[in-house]
Amino acid sequence: MTDIFPSVRRALGAAAGAAVLACGHAAMAQIAATPPSPRPVPRPERITVTGVARAPATATPAGQTTYGAGRSSFAGQAAQTVADMLVTVPGVSFVAGNGPRDVVVSIRGSGDRQSYGLKNIQVLEDGFPMTQPDGTARSDLIDPHAYDRVDVFQGPASTLYGNYAINGAIDFRTRDGADIHGLELGSDFGSFGMINTYVTLGAGNRAYDLMVFGSDVRSNGFIANSGYATATENARLRVSLTPSDRLVLKFVNNVTDAFLPLRLSLDQYRRNPYQAGCADAAQAAAGCATVNLLVNGRYGATRALSPQQAGLGRFDRRSIVGLRWEHDIDSRTTWRTQFTYDQRHVDQPTSVTSFVGPYNSYAVSSDITNRGRIDATNLTSFAGVNFDYLDFGYQVYNLTPEGGATRGALNSTAYGHQWNLGARFQEDWQFAPRWHAVIGLGGTYSDLGAVETLYSYSARGQARTWVTADRFFFNLAPEAALVYAPASDWTVHTRVGTAYATPATSNLFVTPQGTYGNNTQLKSTTSVGIDLGTDWHPSRALRLQATGFYEFYHDELVSQSAGVNSVGSYAFNAPATQHRGVELGAEWTPLRRTLPGARVRLSYTYDNQIYTRYTEILSNSALSRAFDRSGRNIPGVIPNFLNVRVLYDQPDGLLEGLGGSVEVTWRSAYWLDNANRLRAPGYGLVNLELHYDPPRRMGWAHRLHGYVEVQNLADATYVAGAANITDVLQANGRQAGAAVLATRTGSIYAGSPRAVFGGVRIRF
Repeated sequence: MTDIFPSVRRALGAAAGAAVLACGHAAMAQIAATPPSPRPVPRPERITVTGVARAPATATPAGQTTYGAGRSSFAGQAAQTVADMLVTVPGVSFVAGNGPRDVVVSIRGSGDRQSYGLKNIQVLEDGFPMTQPDGTARSDLIDPHAYDRVDVFQGPASTLYGNYAINGAIDFRTRDGADIHGLELGSDFGSFGMINTYVTLGAGNRAYDLMVFGSDVRSNGFIANSGYATATENARLRVSLTPSDRLVLKFVNNVTDAFLPLRLSLDQYRRNPYQAGCADAAQAAAGCATVNLLVNGRYGATRALSPQQAGLGRFDRRSIVGLRWEHDIDSRTTWRTQFTYDQRHVDQPTSVTSFVGPYNSYAVSSDITNRGRIDATNLTSFAGVNFDYLDFGYQVYNLTPEGGATRGALNSTAYGHQWNLGARFQEDWQFAPRWHAVIGLGGTYSDLGAVETLYSYSARGQARTWVTADRFFFNLAPEAALVYAPASDWTVHTRVGTAYATPATSNLFVTPQGTYGNNTQLKSTTSVGIDLGTDWHPSRALRLQATGFYEFYHDELVSQSAGVNSVGSYAFNAPATQHRGVELGAEWTPLRRTLPGARVRLSYTYDNQIYTRYTEILSNSALSRAFDRSGRNIPGVIPNFLNVRVLYDQPDGLLEGLGGSVEVTWRSAYWLDNANRLRAPGYGLVNLELHYDPPRRMGWAHRLHGYVEVQNLADATYVAGAANITDVLQANGRQAGAAVLATRTGSIYAGSPRAVFGGVRIRF
């Protein structure tokens, strides 16, 4: 910038210098004339500096819409699942998956059509991948007590994050050992026999930083046959070997042992949402769900059993070990190389079959970040390569009516692999004081190979057939963004991003009838998205964030449930779809001077997703018909999601440290089928929370934290998760209406009734 007043500046500088000298002489004279006094004992002062100067582009993606939640928004409450961490983040929604902490998290509806896991997003923790090469991540291993914050990068993001980042990425960051600075013991307890006992150890200085966390949580569950026990260990060690070299070691282990209820039809949910009186299928109450198991475990007659009688559940283990080396080539250039081993072992008798097998994956990546200059402007350059590999071998057994998830004959087996080889770069150029321009390009070559063996049985014996999948995919993802900061309290950004997601091997082997078989024709999903957003601080009391997005999808992978007595959901490609919506976030201190402890947090998401080109074929025993779904809403997507929290923390006085909040969560109804004939009802929930953090003046009591929380204050009955269902072609060739679709099973889990939780934590 040109200096147009040099003489004025020199004059002001000289005057200021003279004033400083005069004040200095006067101060020295006063000190000399003042008698000495006893020196006060200095109070220890702790200074924490947080920065991202050496962080790669994947930690702070330039130009991408980013929202986050800090520890203050979830540390003072029960925080049982990842949903408690993300409920205040615009653009994020969630539904219940299969099990206690298997929350299906969506960015802009990415996983609303799934019945388990985290799909169509890349999940990171402390920079290490938590998504396996087949695109599967699970939220079971996340205990919110271990984390400092979570950042959500929204919109097509394959340029930086590669395959499956079709809707963005989530970066979970565990607490720093230096911040913990000791030992913390805690326990949460409350309704349905829930108790979570956890411990956190932390220490650190300039040479190292260590965080170790462990928890054990148990509950009887609020739905019949939903009790569980989950143990989690999480550790991270950072070591500075030299001023230019650092090592980061990461370890996560989770074991989930859970009983599992069946998903209900809408009619069953209305009659008996919590599946009471369903333990004995022969004397079951109205609205109970049953599963039909082969009497001999091979073929022929079946018997209807309750989930308790069948022994349905999950026993899963996930173990992750990662090591990263960070090297500063010079003051502006950092090189990182990391390796991650990730094993997911599943034993899941969840319906008519039991799914058993390991998924072993290996991921290695290397990237370099340079913060250089072009003349007087800043240029940040990032480039990286990555390779990940997954091998698996699973067996599927028919369940028998003997109870305890007793296995019968083999239903099918599959053995195979998937690997992804990718490269990416990004340039972030601050070409003017208030302007940034970002360009990037990423690409991935993917190889999927597997052989499925199908077993069929009859009185004549056993027969086998084979399905072979041998697929190759190559995808590119360019991006461009422009960021403008007209003032220090106002930023505007616009971005065009692209992304891709190949089908996973599990998608290739489930047919539209809900049986294992050939679905190997699936294609990659690709998307192009446009974002326009702003971050505005009109005053110290108010912060506003808003983003509008419009995304175009080609061959979008959509999944549907074929019912309780099937092996799972199946996937299909919709040739063309569109996603558009708005995300809003606000934090307001309405009475900053008179009532500084009062705050309001708001997040709202509007998400409208439609088929623009898709013809669906429906069949019955006599005929098939084609139905044009163009213009229909994509089922499973929640169009409106609102969260409002009114918080208060007393900053001083007799009640210092006392605080609480009132939270309202509302979501609108959403479609469950492609024809848009049946909706899952919307709902609104009210939660109350009260906590106490004693102030320092109370001595040892300052180390305590306690809270009490009432969830679902009005005891509302609501749908916590609903898998999409298949439309029905009637004998007259017409599609069935809502009354028939409401009887389709395998869809709905109810949410928790009113629950009361409390907790206490102590620091040493």
